[in-house]
Amino acid sequence: MRARLRRSLTAKLLAAELLIVLAGSGTLLLVSLAIGPGIFRNHVHEVLKAIPADVAHHLDIAFAEATIVALGIGIAAAIATAIAVSAVVSVRIVRPIGSLAESAQRVAQGAYDTRVAITGDDELARLGSAFNQMAGALSSAESRRRSLLTDLAHELRTPLATIGGYVEGLADGVVRPEPATWAALQVEVSRLGRLVDDLNTVSRAEERQLDLRLVRVRPGALAEAAIRAAAPLYAAKGVVLAHDAAGGLPEVEVDLDRIGEVLGNLLENALRHTLAGGRVGVTERRSASGIELVVSDDGEGIAAEHVARVFERFYRADPARSRAGGGSGIGLTIARAITEAQGGRIHAESAGPGQGSTFTVWLPAAR
Repeated sequence: MRARLRRSLTAKLLAAELLIVLAGSGTLLLVSLAIGPGIFRNHVHEVLKAIPADVAHHLDIAFAEATIVALGIGIAAAIATAIAVSAVVSVRIVRPIGSLAESAQRVAQGAYDTRVAITGDDELARLGSAFNQMAGALSSAESRRRSLLTDLAHELRTPLATIGGYVEGLADGVVRPEPATWAALQVEVSRLGRLVDDLNTVSRAEERQLDLRLVRVRPGALAEAAIRAAAPLYAAKGVVLAHDAAGGLPEVEVDLDRIGEVLGNLLENALRHTLAGGRVGVTERRSASGIELVVSDDGEGIAAEHVARVFERFYRADPARSRAGGGSGIGLTIARAITEAQGGRIHAESAGPGQGSTFTVWLPAAR
């Protein structure tokens, strides 16, 4: 492919340069023969005054022949130069383009780890850099896709196995069709439904396809609404839910339902990992060009190796406990996707196991 590309581009470059040389030479020849003899004759007349007709004719022929010979030599030299320049251009331009074409073909065939060598800082270097960035993004997307399929298959296996076991037991008469059986089946079906809904929300948020209805609102109102919604669950478990309100903060422009979902996920996560008698706090504070909503707890905390990965799909620092709690494993992924879809950011911090954790949502101030 590279040889074919090189031959093609080299031939086109050579043909273009030869065409320019020939067109310029032809124009030069016509102009020289049209006005050159007259100018030459005038100069001869100025020097010699009177010139016999046959001498003048001979001088015109001699000038025309000299011009043609000189231009012929010049054209030949120009053609040789064009060929040499084409060879240099072929090496400097066609070879990198050929390498890029081969790399693009490999990427098209699924080799997303393919990269091209970059030298210099010209347009070809920028093209190569953009190609490498594209290949890196494709590689990352493919890695996430494979990981997602693996995790999704793992997540679906348990509820489907449970449902399949009950259905088989019902068909064989081993399991009786009583309320407890239907309730167990309903739990697993609901779990599958939540998983599908959560995956749909994450995908739409990450692709910026959420239908956001933005309104201006005080940060305190966001925190108060989330606390009211979560208060019954906190009271039932015996965990204190405190609100550290702050005044004078700029308004933010957000979708109330979506941000409520973010804070709800953070409060649910904090409650799941905080023992009875513990404390969870919601704080508002000003930040550079925006505000921060902080959810902190004094619960189990997060080990250092897990902090950077808590927002990944299906990532669980404690798999058994997360499943027992009924979570889909992507609540924090949803929180991050929704926050970023509204121009915000979210990050987690923890001093380690037993030291509690802090989740901070940054939102830009409304214009």
